[in-house]
Amino acid sequence: MNDLMEKVVSLCKRRGFVFPGSEIYGGLSNSWDFGPAGAELKKNIKDLWWQTFVRGRDDVLGLDSAIIMNPKVWEASGHVSGFSDPLVECKSCHNRFRADQIDVNSKCPECGKKNWSETKNFNLLVKTYLGSVEDSKSVAYLRGETAQAMFVDLKNILTSNPKKLPFGVAQIGKAFRNEITTGNFLFRLREFEQMEIEYFIEKPKTDKDWQTHFEHWRKEMWKWFDLVGIDAKKIHEHEIPDGERAHYSKRTIDFEFDYPFGQKELYGLAYRTDYDLKQHQQFSGQDLSYTDQETGEKFIPHIIEPTWGLDRTFLAVLLSAYYEDDKRVVLKLKPQLAPYTVAVFPLVRNKPEIIKKARLVFDKLRLSFHSIWDDRGNIGKRYYAQDEIGTPWCVTVDYDTLEDDTVTVRDRDTAKQERVAISKLVDYIESKLKV
Repeated sequence: MNDLMEKVVSLCKRRGFVFPGSEIYGGLSNSWDFGPAGAELKKNIKDLWWQTFVRGRDDVLGLDSAIIMNPKVWEASGHVSGFSDPLVECKSCHNRFRADQIDVNSKCPECGKKNWSETKNFNLLVKTYLGSVEDSKSVAYLRGETAQAMFVDLKNILTSNPKKLPFGVAQIGKAFRNEITTGNFLFRLREFEQMEIEYFIEKPKTDKDWQTHFEHWRKEMWKWFDLVGIDAKKIHEHEIPDGERAHYSKRTIDFEFDYPFGQKELYGLAYRTDYDLKQHQQFSGQDLSYTDQETGEKFIPHIIEPTWGLDRTFLAVLLSAYYEDDKRVVLKLKPQLAPYTVAVFPLVRNKPEIIKKARLVFDKLRLSFHSIWDDRGNIGKRYYAQDEIGTPWCVTVDYDTLEDDTVTVRDRDTAKQERVAISKLVDYIESKLKV
């Protein structure tokens, strides 16, 4: 593991961002729990995305669909028959690998022997059973992606919320894939979250018709990098060539990030044509066409799909924000993403009058900002702890506060301190948030 990755992983556990899942039982392969700080950061990313792409637009509606769907959904989508990776097993140590990510003409990287099995396709859907009997009739799947619900719910969405094309349906939710190999911390997980939009457009008369929408979403995804604080210099567009795209896609761009372990996919943008709706119409027998209210023309909408991986966003944000010098480690998170906007410190713990005053300041601030109380150790250690968590501002209540009703406000990025009147403290922080 790269040095930067080791530092970020260590910080995540130390400061309550990410913990190994089921750790007291020895863990579970690449299973991770988001701790108090991580849960807040993750929620802030989701809230920012929802505000930007759903509430901030008049052409996108939200959806929160079931994780377990009728298994015919996955038959129609092609996941049951074709959602697979090539699997190869070392017959000596019984470790399994993706055949497209390893040289089967070489020795096993785990045991050093050359004793490979035949390559076979391994389906990535996570199978489960519903009901009291585990048989073929009770088979179900945890969803492999969030997209399919947005397709199968389209008819109900249009009935309840009549919309003219183009418009989108957005969803944030869990997806599951029985990956052959996991690793690199939050990069490749079996349980992960997606932030996804299916943007429905008119049946294109020319390529320019769909390309216009595709280009719009490409630009929106670039804007997001700046908004969320991902280093744009580390982003690369990779045009997926013919023969390598998913079967439903006429054009796909992967947005790849310079992770410490290499340039890998972060987000994707695809033109899915009308493939998905046609498939679900055929398998369900339901009419999923759209009727233009002005012309009366009836057709199957085409789809532009921008997809953001939430867990990969979380990791890219941390890697972009991580900063250290000779004295301290700082997470220079965007203030609107930071787990806590402000931390409140009493200078000392053994002076009741200071504690009381600090509690009044804390109660005042948390009405307006997500605030945290911190009275552990000396003031310097508290500053450094909040720097590592990414808290933009720390407020210290001291002896002078008792005399003049002012507090010390310390800036995370510059470490500069300023005396601010308690009566002006909320306005002061709000003005900083607007910068």
